[in-house]
Amino acid sequence: MATFFNQATISYNGSVADSNIITGRIIGTLSVTKNALTPIYTRTGDITYVVSITNSGDTAFTGLTMTDNLGAYVFSASEAEIVPLTYVNGTVNYYINGVQQAAPTVTDTSPLSVTGISVPAGGNAIIVYTARPNMYAPIGENAFITNTVAVSGNRLINSVTADETVAHSTAPELTISKALDPVVVTENGTITYTFTIRNYGSTATTLTDNVIFSDSFEPVLNISSVTFNGEAWVLGDDYTYDTSTGVFTSVNGSIAVPAATFSQDETTGVWTAEPGVSTLVITGTIGNI
Repeated sequence: MATFFNQATISYNGSVADSNIITGRIIGTLSVTKNALTPIYTRTGDITYVVSITNSGDTAFTGLTMTDNLGAYVFSASEAEIVPLTYVNGTVNYYINGVQQAAPTVTDTSPLSVTGISVPAGGNAIIVYTARPNMYAPIGENAFITNTVAVSGNRLINSVTADETVAHSTAPELTISKALDPVVVTENGTITYTFTIRNYGSTATTLTDNVIFSDSFEPVLNISSVTFNGEAWVLGDDYTYDTSTGVFTSVNGSIAVPAATFSQDETTGVWTAEPGVSTLVITGTIGNI
């Protein structure tokens, strides 16, 4: 609700008289809400936003513009504004009263600006689009992104705004890579597989988190040793191995991976994650068992 004041004057023969000051109120009929389809984000996952614009009045609004600051914030070290989200090109969808319309015009991508939006009297318009966290997106425990959407137009006294906050995921985020040494081996020769498990999440995985490793060795490996983070594993206690199929599986409660550590560059504002790492090494010979 906006309040306005007005006063008139009348002049005559060099004199000026003022009227009383009137006070009025304008009740807005346009409102906006913004929601993310998921309340959390990861380093590599997209975020889909739904912006709903509702018109409670009896006159349609046309030619509106929606802007999204994509979470822009001032980086205190340099006092520069950095933007943690990147609009994913071509993802805008537009609906009026639930019916999909032709995509509106994206006139800018940072901040995101979408023009040509209409909201019928007593109806609503919905705009759906996707943004992707970039190198400026905060990561780690207690990290979050808050971005603001604003709707403006010639017939609006003031723009209407809405915020949405998404938190960085606290769940473990595991990746695994596999290396072979040597790459070329003679028949019945010794070979070593090294598996590097990295955790980019802010929470460590523990022995109670049901992390299971498996691999099917082809050709079948005659295993001579297995170590995890330098500690020997015991067949039956820490892993199972089918010598006929080459299927190797860790026993539940054998694998843990530490959490990542996070830092923001004091000059550029870029965030980086140093993953927690665990290593599984399996050695054996190639040939009949």
